[in-house]
Amino acid sequence: MEEKKYLKWYNKIGYGSGDIAGNVVYAFLTSFVMVYLTDTIGLASGIVGTLIAVSKLLDGFTDIFFGSMIDKTHSKMGKARPWMLYGYIGCAITLVACFAVPTSLGRTAQYAWFFIAYTLLNGVFYTANNIAYSALTSLVTKNSKERVQMGSYRFIFAFSTSLLIQAVTVGFVAKCGGDAAAWRMVAIIYAVIGLVVNTISALSVKELPEEELNEGATTGEEEKYGLVQAFKLLVKNKFYLMICGTYILQQLYSAMIGAGIYYMTWVLKNKNLFGQFAWAVNIPLIIALIFTPTLVGKWNGMYKLNLRGYILAVIGRALVVVAGYMGSIPLMMAFTALAALGQGPWQGDRNAVIASCSEYTYLTQGKRVDGTMYSCTSLGVKIGGGIGTAVVGWLLELSGYVGTHAVQPQSALNMMQFMYLWLPLIFDVLIMFILSRMNVEETNVKLKKEKGITVETAQQ
Repeated sequence: MEEKKYLKWYNKIGYGSGDIAGNVVYAFLTSFVMVYLTDTIGLASGIVGTLIAVSKLLDGFTDIFFGSMIDKTHSKMGKARPWMLYGYIGCAITLVACFAVPTSLGRTAQYAWFFIAYTLLNGVFYTANNIAYSALTSLVTKNSKERVQMGSYRFIFAFSTSLLIQAVTVGFVAKCGGDAAAWRMVAIIYAVIGLVVNTISALSVKELPEEELNEGATTGEEEKYGLVQAFKLLVKNKFYLMICGTYILQQLYSAMIGAGIYYMTWVLKNKNLFGQFAWAVNIPLIIALIFTPTLVGKWNGMYKLNLRGYILAVIGRALVVVAGYMGSIPLMMAFTALAALGQGPWQGDRNAVIASCSEYTYLTQGKRVDGTMYSCTSLGVKIGGGIGTAVVGWLLELSGYVGTHAVQPQSALNMMQFMYLWLPLIFDVLIMFILSRMNVEETNVKLKKEKGITVETAQQ
């Protein structure tokens, strides 16, 4: 029996456009905040990396907190949309603050300014917005195919935005003057764009009534649970822990790719290549996302597609290393594109896999924790992205890099090569290993059979 359809094409596109707003923040921050702070403001990369790491420790528990708050929210707009809508206002303000460190302040005050702005952005506002946005996948439809389509639309917009941010920002800043004021102006423009698009996205979908979401539940009354119990529910779900692991590794991967601006500038001697490599990364990802829903149907689920995709990604990144030591930029770009093509399916259907993980908790624990379950999205982004950016700063400091110097030591050049060529390959191998064990769909089918629940009932 065919699943009930809940969404029109414009709902899916409207939802997906929300990742324009998310990546105006994320892509800009992860790709350029370190180079802005080291090369324009003149801060030490090691200290900046340490501040980012400390920030991650401080905001490490806010993900589950906001996920739990979403689950407990009852409003006319639903559970998640209010958090998505209003959380982004804070994102816009603090994004600008991260790129508006006053040059007139002393060094200690500049470090403090960045630390406070960065912590508020990641630990509070981005967390609330991103978890709510991700949770909508479970709250606006119960159709598994529509969830995959939502994820594909979402990440098509995400990677398109990342491509544009990475491709145009260096030139955009240069045209605005290339100084601290130019970075601030670009940040303001990106923040305004994000604020407008996020509002449109939040209003383009409507959450299902709670009674419809809970249809088929074994108990007629919603079970209450606190933050501690929510945490226990999550750690009992092995698939949640796996997804958190892949998110963290993917953000570490992205941080190293973002550090490519140092590699292009100092090793390849052409910082404009950073934008060209952004095309090699994002265009294949977008192509893969377009075909992901069809491939999921062809291979009867997401497990085989995701695993085979990452096998291709590992092969691609290994060949990037070879091409890098050969000194062939065209081959590096070609193999970068091959790796990105393999990474695409997991990016597109990941939210649908998280929805299946939420279903796994319901089948094993008898509790709905949709909002809390999607805390893995923000948790992984913050921990992985934060640690990744911090590691970039630490490794550069360790290698003797000084952003304001005209010439860098060979130790720094070797470190940039290690970060851009070897670390992404290592992270892809680890992700491939985790995906080889993440067959949550088959596990849920077995649980349903054991409980005598039909597939249609469980999907509804």
